[in-house]
Amino acid sequence: MRVVCKHCGSVNNVPKKESYKKANCGKCKNSLLDTKPVALNGSNFDHFIANSDIPVVVDFWAPWCGPCQMMAPAFEKAAANFPLKALFAKVNTEEAGDLGARFGIRSIPTIMVFKDGNIIHQQAGALDEHTLTQMIRQFV
Repeated sequence: MRVVCKHCGSVNNVPKKESYKKANCGKCKNSLLDTKPVALNGSNFDHFIANSDIPVVVDFWAPWCGPCQMMAPAFEKAAANFPLKALFAKVNTEEAGDLGARFGIRSIPTIMVFKDGNIIHQQAGALDEHTLTQMIRQFV
């Protein structure tokens, strides 16, 4: 399966397994098991979406949004449950307003799940860690 390294952006081919003990980027050698959400913007968004065989879970948010700030820790904790099963990303709609407009984001936070370059799920509103984890499990 193809996985984009969140450190250098290179596309890696990784064998599909139930779990991984180690998986490093072929270019920068950083771990592909890093679950910290990656920041996406207009210049790298399409690259990550188009080159990821695993679901890409995107949180559209803004720094001034209280519910977004409350959900951020839950989003990071949920991401920790899916190393090389799903890629978690965040789009700051203040900095990447073009992406917010492109996807018709009307309220934040909004979670979108992409698979094979297509939106397969969309949900507006803050979610807790358990709800996020349950939602993502159906796509991995």
